[in-house]
Amino acid sequence: MSEISTEILIVGGGLGGVAAALAACRAGRTVVLTEETDWIGGQLTAQAVPPDEHPWIESYGAPASYRELRTAIRDHYRTWYPLTGAARQRRELNPGAGYVSKLCHEPRAALAVLQALLAPHLASGRLRILLEHVPAEVFADGDRVRAVTLWGVRTEESHTISAAYVLDATETGELLPLAKAEYVTGAESRDEHGEPNAPERYEPLNMQGITYCFAVSYHEGENHVIDKPADYEFWRSYRPDFWPGPLLGFLAPDPRTLEPEVRTFDPRPTGDPLAVHADQSANAGGDDLWLFRRILAKGLFEPGAVDSDITLVNWPLNDYWLRPIIEVGADEAAAAHREAKQLSLSVLYWLQTEAPRPDGGTGYPGLRLRHDVVGTADGLAKSAYVRESRRIRAVTTVTEHHVSRDILGTHGIHHFPDSVGVGAYRIDLHPSTGGDNYIDVASVPFEIPLGALLPIRMRNLLPAAKNIGTTHISNGCYRLHPVEWNVGEVVGRLASYCLERGVEPHAVREDPALFAEFAAELDAIGVERHWPAPAGY
Repeated sequence: MSEISTEILIVGGGLGGVAAALAACRAGRTVVLTEETDWIGGQLTAQAVPPDEHPWIESYGAPASYRELRTAIRDHYRTWYPLTGAARQRRELNPGAGYVSKLCHEPRAALAVLQALLAPHLASGRLRILLEHVPAEVFADGDRVRAVTLWGVRTEESHTISAAYVLDATETGELLPLAKAEYVTGAESRDEHGEPNAPERYEPLNMQGITYCFAVSYHEGENHVIDKPADYEFWRSYRPDFWPGPLLGFLAPDPRTLEPEVRTFDPRPTGDPLAVHADQSANAGGDDLWLFRRILAKGLFEPGAVDSDITLVNWPLNDYWLRPIIEVGADEAAAAHREAKQLSLSVLYWLQTEAPRPDGGTGYPGLRLRHDVVGTADGLAKSAYVRESRRIRAVTTVTEHHVSRDILGTHGIHHFPDSVGVGAYRIDLHPSTGGDNYIDVASVPFEIPLGALLPIRMRNLLPAAKNIGTTHISNGCYRLHPVEWNVGEVVGRLASYCLERGVEPHAVREDPALFAEFAAELDAIGVERHWPAPAGY
């Protein structure tokens, strides 16, 4: 076992963790960043999810550093890919021309950019990254964490890392139970916060489903059919009570109305990819599964450079909700992950062999599982797309009342006096392990209060991902890419500020002078803390 000392330890190398590391290093602090997989970037890379963003992301509503990331991803394609002249000149280049985002792209492109952003800090020695390490033990004295022991997944070596500040940027809030911090899981009762969409009783194991995403290309006349998955017959016949047909099918509930809706699928699109304009507010193109999360559009590249579109499969068909993955035993969690993988592989096998085609035939054997795109042997993303984490019991809990359009009105925004960021997305909850159907309701642009980043008791353990002070309901709009990045950047900067000033995070919120000084620092680095007036919606 080795012992390492640093100023800031960040456990979890997802978007929040990377943003926190970047912010702290830019503030001159020494940082150790750890990650469970061999890819940093979390939902953008290891989970293979193109960025879910609001309609105004190109102009405002995100930190300057997040816009820097988006610009760098586009520049990566312009520098290294044989784009057509028209595509190269497009300022808002969308490499996949997918409908879900204005910036659908391959996970490896984002990985390369994130690595480049961190590279100067690795070179300077301010930053050390430990890949394929998981937290095993937390050493705490009362309300302070002294150190964390991390275990090497491949090497089986352990490191005990002491730090003045410890940031939990894991996908599921792994440090919270290890540190015996106060936290909540699942769905709070309606009585707790008065949320209209909350259940009557507290349901701690009722969480949004996970998804093992995968990428496919299409090659007419070729046969790329995978071996029949072991659980295929189960998933082929599985029909949830709240679903209008078999899960493996193109009929699914509309998330907003819950009425049956037929999706289309044809891996041979004929439209001009430059004509695609993402519009999250209208969910444009959401019925076309091939185009919805397409991450590489063949038509944007010089003839012969790319032999097929590549699309990312993160659809209603492969959301898994039979078991939760946290707050259960190791065997139960492992079973959930195995079953979720089997579901995704079964979706692929069904598409290749039984899916109805527009010409009346069945199956697309030319669909090729792209192991290379996600960097794994089984062709599935390195880790599950986790929509819901353990959440701290926070000084401020963001509830449905702070974000719901029905409650706040068409142009209402709840203003927090301690706002440290902004975001916007519908309250979007996928089917859950408690048997709930979609909850997808309109929201308003929102702010991120500093109080939601502060545990009620712990002094130097801070959340830096989806584990902030939200509820099961409000997490539905706070869980997306730009908000996670915003949270991570602010927490990384907060820890740095506290080290510089010799104060504690809670004091920054409670002391008006300290908060004003900290807020000025955020303003100076381009963290937007309020929406324009009026907000553009």
